[in-house]
Amino acid sequence: MEDTIAAVSTPPGSAGIGIIRMSGPESLTILDKVFRPKNPEKERKSHTIHYGHIVESSRIIDEVLVSVMKAPHTYTREDIAEINCHGGPVVLQKVMKLLLENGARLAAAGEFTKRAFLNGRLDLSQAEAVMDMISAKTERELAGFAAHLSGELKKRVTALREKMIQLLANIEVGIDYPEYEFETLEQPAMIAGIKDILEEVETLSATYENGRLIKDGIRTAIIGKPNVGKSSILNALLRANRAIVTDIAGTTRDTLEEYYYLNGLTLKLIDTAGIRKKGRVFESTEKYSVLRALRAIERSDIVCVVLNAEEGIQEQDKKIAGYAHEAGKGVVILVNKWDTLEKDNSTYKEFEDKIRQEFLYLSYAPIIFVSAKTKQRLSKIPPILKEIHEVRSRRISSSVLNDVLMDAIAMNPTPTDKGNRLKIYYMTQVAIQPPTFVTFVNDVELMHFSYERFLENRIRSAFGFEGTPIHMITRQRK
Repeated sequence: MEDTIAAVSTPPGSAGIGIIRMSGPESLTILDKVFRPKNPEKERKSHTIHYGHIVESSRIIDEVLVSVMKAPHTYTREDIAEINCHGGPVVLQKVMKLLLENGARLAAAGEFTKRAFLNGRLDLSQAEAVMDMISAKTERELAGFAAHLSGELKKRVTALREKMIQLLANIEVGIDYPEYEFETLEQPAMIAGIKDILEEVETLSATYENGRLIKDGIRTAIIGKPNVGKSSILNALLRANRAIVTDIAGTTRDTLEEYYYLNGLTLKLIDTAGIRKKGRVFESTEKYSVLRALRAIERSDIVCVVLNAEEGIQEQDKKIAGYAHEAGKGVVILVNKWDTLEKDNSTYKEFEDKIRQEFLYLSYAPIIFVSAKTKQRLSKIPPILKEIHEVRSRRISSSVLNDVLMDAIAMNPTPTDKGNRLKIYYMTQVAIQPPTFVTFVNDVELMHFSYERFLENRIRSAFGFEGTPIHMITRQRK
């Protein structure tokens, strides 16, 4: 990179101070053309600050402080000059114009960090962390991105790579030169080394989800039929009219995304268009609205299924909830407009029992009776979303899982078919979001869905998993 770039580094608008940064081989030369120091005899050492004026043809433009930083000990590993001007837009524009006229080029967005990366000052993860820190919305985000900026990820990856190279070298020596006596690892030690590496890789990969959560928040889609109050719930949670609300069904045509902050945790709330029956989707606009709503479900972590208390449970409600369940998402059932019903002591229990009866496949989903109009129980939604996300990310060790499995078999022995009994060898968790378990057996055909459901219920009883489906997979051990 032979050219020199310049840009205003402070946000637009009026302020007490505005900073212009230059980076490149000609930074100090260009600075000499426009800057007149108060003490011209003073040596301009690296990492020093100098007082003076920005001038144009002997006319003073501004009174400034200039920071001089010489390569390689700079952010970009190039010569850098920073001009601390007064923060008026006109002043900054004039100084920038002078720098560009004297040989600098306007920097592209993120180009200073790009140069730091290309010059080896930052690795890719650190460069990304810089941009994330700039856009951080919570202290938790800032702390997480600061750890990346310090090079913590690079250190862990480098150490892991060294372990792999060392282990591979030992294996190759043993294969290529079996006749020679080299000091190589014995087979048990190699196997232990491979297991350690795999565990470290798994641990490292698991940090991605934590980073994604910190950066993007818990992605929560609000779905339901038209006019059940999805947008009203969003507005009530945000305490702002972010979505258009009318009594006309189908007002929301597109998805709307907003952020909600809870004790350092970010929730990304996605308001979706109402999903109608296929036979009632006439307009092309509405057709694409439904498709966008379904895509919102796919990219969400948790789905809030909104029901209308005035209308009760309808067939379309069950279909909509089925989309979320089949996609493996966390589910919360929100019964909106609860304030409009005349209630007695049994109303709540009867409505809840009705939901459980009609949504048999959502027995794990918590139910909250709310009112977007009065804000009744809306405060319960964010904590439940947080709890469900934590549950969906939970990992159960194989040893603990198999203890529960053995207790379950002792309680309810495995089924038989034509004299053949199902043998369960072991169970292990293979994935999260949603929690997924693989059971290894002697014959897959002997695993009846009712017994699989029994095992799922025992897992839920032992470990909770409220608000999330559990995927059960049966495999035949070879």
